[in-house]
Amino acid sequence: MPATFTPAPVEVEKKHTGTGGRPPVDRRPTGGGGDGDNWQNREPGKRGPREVLHRYRLGLFFGLAGDLMFFVALVSAFFVRQTAGHFDAREQWINDWRPVLIPPILWLNTLVLLLSSLTIEAARRRLFHEPDVLEEWLGLGRPAARRAMPWVIATLALGSAFLVGQVMAWQQLSQQGAYFGSNPSSHFFYLLTITHAAHLLVGIVALLAAAVGLVVTRKVEVRQILLDTSAWYWHAMGALWIFLFILLVFFQ
Repeated sequence: MPATFTPAPVEVEKKHTGTGGRPPVDRRPTGGGGDGDNWQNREPGKRGPREVLHRYRLGLFFGLAGDLMFFVALVSAFFVRQTAGHFDAREQWINDWRPVLIPPILWLNTLVLLLSSLTIEAARRRLFHEPDVLEEWLGLGRPAARRAMPWVIATLALGSAFLVGQVMAWQQLSQQGAYFGSNPSSHFFYLLTITHAAHLLVGIVALLAAAVGLVVTRKVEVRQILLDTSAWYWHAMGALWIFLFILLVFFQ
């Protein structure tokens, strides 16, 4: 009678009934690429640090999309009002739009804001530097946070300088006799620049929260989320200002 061979049963890890049990794990070789980590059996709803970061970024981008639509509406109103006018008693078309003289300090403000975008990006990259992050995960100190902090402080200083420069620009404009309600062009100048300054102030508050998080927060991923989302918001405000600056300088 020919001999028969019975294949050895696959080793299966049994789930314990108590807390902390895991679902059955097939111990077969994965065939390469799986590394036996059983990642496909991860608990539903449980996300890794990278996925959580991407989720926060996505939420930020949706919020920025709403802000973008708001500024698009303002810019559309800017162009509509620029071409609007009325007929006088002699049936002549009158356009009361009078372009304002751009305060020279706005050029310096723009340079300051561009520089702040570089400093916050440097801070963000320092906080994601892999060797430093690994040391933090291993509990060997906070080298990533320590290297990112000076760049965050520099960004806060530059952002504050930008806001001070904007106040000076409004003062220079008022000295020319151009107030919020004196002319449609000055009205939109104040409206656009003040609205942007308010959004940038939100960015400064976010950066302050990120700076505090670098000091007091224990989890590396939380510090990364705070600074990363603040940095992307700051970049968006910088790009928005460049657009508004070009609009006010060349398209009045």
